[in-house]
Amino acid sequence: MIDADSSSGGVPEPTARAPQLSRELTEFLVELSVAMHKHAIYPPGHPLLQQAVEAVYGKLQPLLAERSALSIGVARRQLIIEGVATGSVHPLLGELAGKLHRHHIGAIKLVRGLEREELGNALGIVGVEAQLGEEPLGMQPGLESMWTHVRLFPLTYDRLELLDEDEEEGRGGRPATAQDGRAAQLWVSLARAAIAADRTTEDSPLDPEQVAHAIDEHDREPAYDQVIVGYLLQIANEVRADDTTVAATEGLKRRISRLVGALQPDTLRRLLEMGGDNLQRRRFVLDAAQGMSVEAVIELVQAAATAEGQTISHSLVRMLTKLATHATGDANARGRAADGAFRENVERLVNSWSLNDPNPEGYSAALEQMSRSGAAGAPPPDADDARFPCEPSRTIAMALEMGITGDNVARAVAEMLRSQSYVELLDLLDSAPQHHTEAIEFIWSRAAASVPLDTLLAAPRLEHQLIRRVVERTGVPAAPALIRALASSPDGIRRDRMIALLTSLGPDVAPLIAEQLAGSPSPLAKELLASLGRISPPTLPAKARGFLAHPDPSLRREAVRLLLAYDETREIAMAVAVRDEDERVVYAGLLAAQEKCSPYVAATIRQRMDRAELNDGASRVAAVRAVAVAGDDAALPWLLGRTVTAGRLLRRTRLAPTSPEMLAALSAIAARWRKDPRAAEVLEMARASSSPTVRAAVIDSAARMSSGGFKIV
Repeated sequence: MIDADSSSGGVPEPTARAPQLSRELTEFLVELSVAMHKHAIYPPGHPLLQQAVEAVYGKLQPLLAERSALSIGVARRQLIIEGVATGSVHPLLGELAGKLHRHHIGAIKLVRGLEREELGNALGIVGVEAQLGEEPLGMQPGLESMWTHVRLFPLTYDRLELLDEDEEEGRGGRPATAQDGRAAQLWVSLARAAIAADRTTEDSPLDPEQVAHAIDEHDREPAYDQVIVGYLLQIANEVRADDTTVAATEGLKRRISRLVGALQPDTLRRLLEMGGDNLQRRRFVLDAAQGMSVEAVIELVQAAATAEGQTISHSLVRMLTKLATHATGDANARGRAADGAFRENVERLVNSWSLNDPNPEGYSAALEQMSRSGAAGAPPPDADDARFPCEPSRTIAMALEMGITGDNVARAVAEMLRSQSYVELLDLLDSAPQHHTEAIEFIWSRAAASVPLDTLLAAPRLEHQLIRRVVERTGVPAAPALIRALASSPDGIRRDRMIALLTSLGPDVAPLIAEQLAGSPSPLAKELLASLGRISPPTLPAKARGFLAHPDPSLRREAVRLLLAYDETREIAMAVAVRDEDERVVYAGLLAAQEKCSPYVAATIRQRMDRAELNDGASRVAAVRAVAVAGDDAALPWLLGRTVTAGRLLRRTRLAPTSPEMLAALSAIAARWRKDPRAAEVLEMARASSSPTVRAAVIDSAARMSSGGFKIV
């Protein structure tokens, strides 16, 4: 959170209270922290764990009823949710943030549709404290696809180095202090969060431009943005002008200023929109105005104005631009005075902006040009500008309005593309009367020919919004260009974006994706298989079936998930999956078998369980439930053998030790075979057990079955 004591220049600051989490969100986070703590200290199956999961689930459901997903960003000692950072002094929330941070988890996303069982499974895994010598969750493969409605976003801690030389220069030779360590830690933490999904970053020190590039390239994922926002809030607070800390944070000021200057305007605006309400956004800009470079402050002010609905005075922005020019271009007393005036006026502006630009549009344009003009003697406009004095955008707007074409329109299109006004041109096409199809096609065909999609996709720095709009307007014919970019791009972030754009085109691109599968390396083939699952074409491409026997288990896992979604391949995919050597592939097949399981698959599962080939606890529970769903003649005797000690059934005197596997078998027997004489003795022993968990497994299952609400899975 940003402190409320950073005033400067005598300008009054907002008196409203700092943004606070709603009571519902606070209570949910507290219950989540308590539940994770209980999962860390109690063994699986303990009654208190079920109560903890119920408490979290009860607080979560009203929140997901109001939103499609709930994203939680993780900083070292704070959580960022709904654009607000929690107080680092809160003991429970600080403990929760610390535990997730030690797991190398940068964000959590909970999606509407999350059920109690899936939530409990996630809490059971994440709640266990990260152990020394073991790989944290965030560094384990397949983290983001572990659950359907719970997504964990990892942080990558390797491939980073602290810029020691820069720190030495910032200290000017003085000894390092605790404040130096705090500033360095904030920068490294921000860089770690920013490159969390960049799998191709080299092992070299990351400068601000690299960090900005990683943020620009990342998908618009709220959980990722909230982590970045959390660190930006802390850094803005850290770099405020203060005589006691200015030397300690000099290196951090330079880096964060370069970072802000390197971010794309749309990215900066998005982060400011994520950063909470108007008060928190103003507080962030106020703190930045006292510590960052004037160029970075100008970028922040303009982005904040856009996020607030463009209520800032344009004339004042022009004045600030002039002041910034003097402040950076003159190191003498006049430059220092300009710098002070600049920062003071930014504070006044942020505290009081409310008026729209009162000037006529033409006059504002002239003033804008004057404020940014360079030295005298600029070259005159070229001949083309003299012959076509009407702005190209006006020419195209009139052509679209009247439905006309011609050489003048073609020249106007060429001029807009020459001045890199591609986005404005698309805006004109999108707002054009749709019945003037000839004019729209005339303009679009020339734009696409002059700046083809291949050119946009090959640029060193992708214009993501522009590319998305071009793909949407082009439709399925854009698929070949996306496939070519996908095949030639080694950049993980770019590849993810290409796949997202490709799948947005719908089922018609499935044959093209399948054609690319054969010659692709394993990481790319895995993503292509997953994209086929997201597209869900009516007919599954035949080439996807061959990956059931691929040597790479991650590819087999994706192939199983894909083939299980189709009736014609479901049975063979399930049969292959439950025989696989990789437990995650097996688990995918077992989850499907809990819905519908054939006797053949059930027999395979029983054999693997009897040979102790399934070691994962979740897999063994899923196996028991799958056998119960099959319900063949061998199911009940096998399940009874899982509930009692070794020996013949009639000689049993006690139940087997309580375990999730044993409880699952008891629940299935009570639900499906409660009237079978062969199950009477076991059910009677369970009802008379001193363990409330064992009694509940039998009584609750029977009650739900009687009411018609029981479901084994």
